[in-house]
Amino acid sequence: MSLAESRSPSQSPAAELDGGDRDCGSGLLLSLTSAMRRIGQGQVLLLHTREPSVLADLPAWARLAGHQLVDVSEAGQGAGSWLLSIRRGEAAPPSAADTGGFTQGEAPALGTRLWLYSNFHCNLGCSYCCAGSSPRAPARLMPVELAVSAAREFVAQGGEELLVTGGEPFLHPSLGALLGETSALVPVTLLTNAMIFSRGARRETLESLDRDAVTLQVSLDSAGPELHERQRGAGSHAKALAGIQLARRLGFRVRVAATLFPEDVGDAAQLHAALDELGIEADDRLIRPVAEEGFAENGVHISLETVEPEPTLAVDGAWWHPVGVTNDALKVADSPLPLSETLEVMRDVVAVQAAGERQGRSVFRCT
Repeated sequence: MSLAESRSPSQSPAAELDGGDRDCGSGLLLSLTSAMRRIGQGQVLLLHTREPSVLADLPAWARLAGHQLVDVSEAGQGAGSWLLSIRRGEAAPPSAADTGGFTQGEAPALGTRLWLYSNFHCNLGCSYCCAGSSPRAPARLMPVELAVSAAREFVAQGGEELLVTGGEPFLHPSLGALLGETSALVPVTLLTNAMIFSRGARRETLESLDRDAVTLQVSLDSAGPELHERQRGAGSHAKALAGIQLARRLGFRVRVAATLFPEDVGDAAQLHAALDELGIEADDRLIRPVAEEGFAENGVHISLETVEPEPTLAVDGAWWHPVGVTNDALKVADSPLPLSETLEVMRDVVAVQAAGERQGRSVFRCT
């Protein structure tokens, strides 16, 4: 029996999307929003799904997004799957600006900050690494030309800060060129473990960077070696400290980020005391929780509802947030460019989230 909000004459779909077993909180929403943007106004998308909760969530999503759910029917007798026909509305969903944005606290406005994964291999194999990086991970190197193209498009759309992460970026053979060209366009924060840039070609890369345009953010989880090395490996603490001291001697602004499980937050006071001695300003310190992604088997659950949207590009796609880069449910696009398409999808999702919140309900189910 059809569950459609309204019936209309049959119309051949302009596109089809296989939603599989995904619900609106585990990746379907991003894929659906992107697919709707690729068809014309008035055209129909045919969604195939095996997830029963979609039948409850899609009517609300379609209404809030400005589309029309034309028909819902069973794909086959007792098959446990459904076909949903969705007609694209005459007007695009409201922008984030129209709905008061999606920032909370100190979170940056969507589109002002962009993350680039320069690579995914690393000299460490941290137990909680959200990117699944290690010495054995595929490099997935971002070409310099791709990074520069992304930075140019980002700046043209009002972007303000580029963050380059990994893996360990100093393993990228062309990191100097990548940072040199992108930092000439927009301020860059480079995330590093600070362990491998003290000598040789990597030292030359470090010294070549513009101190006024590049900030280093170094990972340091504790004042002493025990906790840091339990999470990051033997000998890593002393090398990270030496890297921080070298970067400061060379005139870089250095931020320090600690990644902690709840049971280890009590050690933060000692870490702050150590950072005082190192001369790290209070505004340049960050304590962040472990995310249940990548190598981490527990931590903060990451979904469209639990993290602010921070567009993230790698050589093989675009994601909702940098900590979700191993999570297919948070993948926005299979190609990193054009950046504008990724931002449009994310803004559409944010607008529907905001509209749902104004009506006092959540339309996105998270498992």
